[in-house]
Amino acid sequence: MPVGEPGAMPTYLLTGVAGFLGSHLAERLLAAGHRVRGVDCLRDYYSPALKRLNLEGLEGRPGFQNLELDLATAELEPLLEGCAGVFHLAAQAGVRSSWGQEFHCYTRDNVLATQRLFEACRGRRLEKVVYASSSSVYGDATTLPTSEESELRPISPYGVSKLAVEHLARVYHDSFGVPTVGLRYFTVYGPRQRPDMAFHRFLRRALQDQPIPVYGQGQQTRDFTYVEDAVEATFSAMVRGREGRVYNIGGGERTTLARTLELLEEHLGRPIRREYQETQTGDVGHTSARTTLAREDLDYAPRVGMSEGLGRMVAWFTRTWQARAEMRQG
Repeated sequence: MPVGEPGAMPTYLLTGVAGFLGSHLAERLLAAGHRVRGVDCLRDYYSPALKRLNLEGLEGRPGFQNLELDLATAELEPLLEGCAGVFHLAAQAGVRSSWGQEFHCYTRDNVLATQRLFEACRGRRLEKVVYASSSSVYGDATTLPTSEESELRPISPYGVSKLAVEHLARVYHDSFGVPTVGLRYFTVYGPRQRPDMAFHRFLRRALQDQPIPVYGQGQQTRDFTYVEDAVEATFSAMVRGREGRVYNIGGGERTTLARTLELLEEHLGRPIRREYQETQTGDVGHTSARTTLAREDLDYAPRVGMSEGLGRMVAWFTRTWQARAEMRQG
């Protein structure tokens, strides 16, 4: 029975459940009365302790099951038994860390793990297999806002790995009928954001009165997407997404880094020191999502604007920061 149908209690496999987006989606599914079979290998790309904190609101709740295993090595067929659909959010993240010797982590956790999961989905009756892609597949897009038909030219190994995921989804859909639906997320932010992501790093340094590195002159722009809006798009994709399609998911409010820092200062009520540095290899100059397809098919309409979303994230971060400070003192 599909997501959202009154009285339905289907089970959905959710990979990457301990992550930023995954933990929020799990809460959304449980709130709608569905069951979640969560999977996460708690990779140490960042602290597994932080990932376990993401699960605090999920552990022990009726309908929630959490399994710690590696999609690149584990037997996957049993995971799918009794599942109505799949949300595949597990991935090795990070643009800058994808260069050099660590790229094998991206081929393992993004490409190999995804291929094994799609293979396990062959021949099963599933509503959808909704998977996470990224705006990184566009690279430095020449047209803004960028539509799904734009040229795909990633400029980082991470972007290459996410494009490989999309190609795998296409061939498994076209060859075996696996009902894949892809979502190209544009810079998701909000409570529980990974510590390597920009706003988390900015807030941590600001509260320590350390300068924030600004690459270039801070005029690069991003289409920031609040996590609740990204979750709603992902939730809707299970029911409304068209098999074989890929959708842009953006917040609709492209903002410069310079303006973002000004907003953070307003919400923190204190100045932020800046440290200007050279532009980093692999960082795109601008992103902006044309979300016409998502609006038409998924009824997607982002509701949380940049200032409101940053205010929520600052409030969460300062509470968390204060709690940890008190724990250290105790």
